Amino acid sequence: MSSGIKNRNRDKYERVRRLMWIKCEACGHLVYYKDYKNNHYVCPRCGRAFIMTPKQRFDLLFDSINWQKFELPIVSDDPLNFTDRISYKERLEEAREDTGTNDAISTADGKINGINTTVCVMNGDFMMGSMGRAAGDAIIASIEHAIELHNPFVMVTCSGGARMQENILSLMQMARTTAAVNKLHENKLPYIVILTDPTFGGVTASFAMLGDIHIAEKGARIGFAGRRVIEQNIHEKLPSNFQTADYLYEHGMVDIVVDRDNLKDTLKRVLTVLTKQPHEPKVIDVKTPKYDAPKKSRDVGKTPEYDKVLLARNENRPHFLDYVNGIVDEWTYLAGDRCFGEDAAMGGGIGYWYGIPCVIIGQEKGRTIETRQQHRFGMSNPEGYRKAQRLMKLAEKFNMPLISLFDTAGAFAGGSAEERGQSEAVASTIAMGLKVKTPYIAVNVGEGGSGGAIAIGTGDRVMMLENSIYSVIAPESCASILWKDNKFKAEAASALKLTARDMASLNVIDKIISEPAGGAHKDWQTTMELLGKAVFDAINELLEIPVEELVPLRAKKFLSMTRDVEIFQPEHTPEEKQV
Repeated sequence: MSSGIKNRNRDKYERVRRLMWIKCEACGHLVYYKDYKNNHYVCPRCGRAFIMTPKQRFDLLFDSINWQKFELPIVSDDPLNFTDRISYKERLEEAREDTGTNDAISTADGKINGINTTVCVMNGDFMMGSMGRAAGDAIIASIEHAIELHNPFVMVTCSGGARMQENILSLMQMARTTAAVNKLHENKLPYIVILTDPTFGGVTASFAMLGDIHIAEKGARIGFAGRRVIEQNIHEKLPSNFQTADYLYEHGMVDIVVDRDNLKDTLKRVLTVLTKQPHEPKVIDVKTPKYDAPKKSRDVGKTPEYDKVLLARNENRPHFLDYVNGIVDEWTYLAGDRCFGEDAAMGGGIGYWYGIPCVIIGQEKGRTIETRQQHRFGMSNPEGYRKAQRLMKLAEKFNMPLISLFDTAGAFAGGSAEERGQSEAVASTIAMGLKVKTPYIAVNVGEGGSGGAIAIGTGDRVMMLENSIYSVIAPESCASILWKDNKFKAEAASALKLTARDMASLNVIDKIISEPAGGAHKDWQTTMELLGKAVFDAINELLEIPVEELVPLRAKKFLSMTRDVEIFQPEHTPEEKQV
């Protein structure tokens, strides 16, 4: 058969074969197309998530297929009369014929968990989802449309970056779309960005990294410059997971990494809390975990104050994530400072506290050897405090009460923390806490150690669990410095006046929350009920105060603190005086 003659039967067979089977570009295996489609266009063999069309995205995210497409503005083609191997106009014609869309953006309105939402999707099959004038105008029009309807706005990104054929006109879309996002934030509407594979260049350097919450699909490649370009420029081998969703999570750029199967449920949960949908209070039902009681410390009974120190540090005492899991409903953990990294020592997220949508932050110590190392015993790095600031701003934007459960021996003292500005991070977190325009409740649930604790402890209402402690320094360190021997740690604890009762006497806190007999570690259920109710009551009290009055009242509270306080001088034994 000559090469110029077509075999129609062969062509028909090839078309049928392509409809039945698809070759995965990642692992190379042939996959039955129906399985591929039913798996939301994720290879069932290797898990690689491939580009979805806008329609497929809308069908995946909305509650039903009854979504309404929003008509986007049309702009003129090829303003620069650009030609490379073929003209830009020809490339546009090919892309339109292949995708059936005018350009790389499609937008629709529908319901997600019953919430009216506007979803904007970048089509990676249209010239790699690149951003030109048409895309910029479409994004701006979509955002303005969401503002007009007062809808949350969800942006699904998939792009190779700027569209070179439009040169400076493409570059200007970074500023134009950012201006539109600013308007979205000013109108206090939720802006959720879903980062899919691939998202690069001017898209990540503008609207894609300005969301209230960033959700990345597992395995997605996300970055500014491409891997190959970076390796060629710096002549350095990059990590195998470089610019993956997990890599960006570790480096603080995204809040959540999810499989495509779990994407819709995650989005539902986030939107439900941010839009403050009515929610029944969660019934607290926790069990106190069994634990091996430590051998009785020889320091027990030396002073009542040091006994409190030991109770505050008890290994079975509930920590931040324990309280969250026990009290909070529809919880979504949010990660990263958007600058450098995710700090597991500083937890944070959104959820319902007794039916009230809140932002909740706090230090997590960990319980096993592995988790204690992961959470650094609750001692935060600068990125942890900067994450706390980011979540404070989130609480302010949506006027959601901010709850802080602090429990730390102090901010992490290390060379790397100093390099990244530990002092500035703590100072600016204190400043942010004092000026955040939303009800703010801070609870000391264990150790309140130095600046690491007060960084997230400047609430309108500051409370302490009965057996928690609050101090500028650990009693052991105090004894080593002033007594020249840490064997006097119990005496130092007494002298420091670090108990909850002492804090109340000094007017440093507003309320002591009772603990079960023997301490919180003995009965998690009762502890969480008492703490949950105390915070709930404080929130309701603060919600009665106009939000514009909260910051001046908070400042007044702390400015007046420590004035006219009687200075206590502990008595010293003859032995101590000789030291």
